Amino acid sequence: MTLLRVEHLTMRFGGLVAINDLSFTAERGHITALIGPNGAGKTTVFNCITGFYKPSEGRMALQFGDPAVWDEIEALTERGQRGLECRAGSLFLLERMPDFLVAQKARVARTFQNIRLFPGMTVLENLLVAQHQPLMRASGWSVLGMLGLPSYARAERAAIEKARLWLDRIGLTERADDPAGALPYGAQRELEIARAMCTDPVLLCLDEPAAGLNPSESAELARFLRTLRNEHAISILLIEHDMSVVMEISDHVIVLDHGVKIADGPPDVVRDDPKVIAAYLGVEHDEVSQVEAEVGL
Repeated sequence: MTLLRVEHLTMRFGGLVAINDLSFTAERGHITALIGPNGAGKTTVFNCITGFYKPSEGRMALQFGDPAVWDEIEALTERGQRGLECRAGSLFLLERMPDFLVAQKARVARTFQNIRLFPGMTVLENLLVAQHQPLMRASGWSVLGMLGLPSYARAERAAIEKARLWLDRIGLTERADDPAGALPYGAQRELEIARAMCTDPVLLCLDEPAAGLNPSESAELARFLRTLRNEHAISILLIEHDMSVVMEISDHVIVLDHGVKIADGPPDVVRDDPKVIAAYLGVEHDEVSQVEAEVGL
């Protein structure tokens, strides 16, 4: 079942074409990896999907609920609307939505290459911040909360319970009251992912989650991401340079080089693709065999 369709995505910055006519799909309950050399355009794709950039061309559609709602995509496009929400399911055209609506309505959560926790807040508070939308609604946008009505108290208890469940999942219950900035680097990475999961996303976009981790921490991260996929049926879109993580956990891999898709398929097929090897080695396609022989591959 397709969750995300990216169709003919193009992103220009003046005369620079960062992404050129990119199309791919991400399936429900799968880990889809977007890889490529530095400067390939991976983060630009993430910025388009999550609403930070408005693409120059193309369509990005996300659907959850009854897959039959996909049948409405052409009508939705022609009407010029952002999305369709009904009892059966929801369909959104992400290129028409600002970042806060992509997160709030389309339920897309994201982490960044550089950790963006609130270091001065406690570990627990970082997870509560992610639940500010339901808490604000329950508080009547502050009035009911100030009056101490039971509806807000129930919502607050539910938010704390959800936060504590995620703290238990990532093994940080004992450090719930410690500043988030005092955690080891690997624990901060997992806390950031847990914070994103507190928003109940249908698509989790992770930008180089293994960056800065040692091999042991990377292996632990891989186990954590597999658990998210298997136990929460979450769909993950992943940018990663650590090929051991990518090849171990991904169901589907897309490879970019200078903004152009050069490979798309299962990890074992992509890994052996000569175009992919050439892109990572920085050589022409017909030079791959020679370079592999020279370096002993």
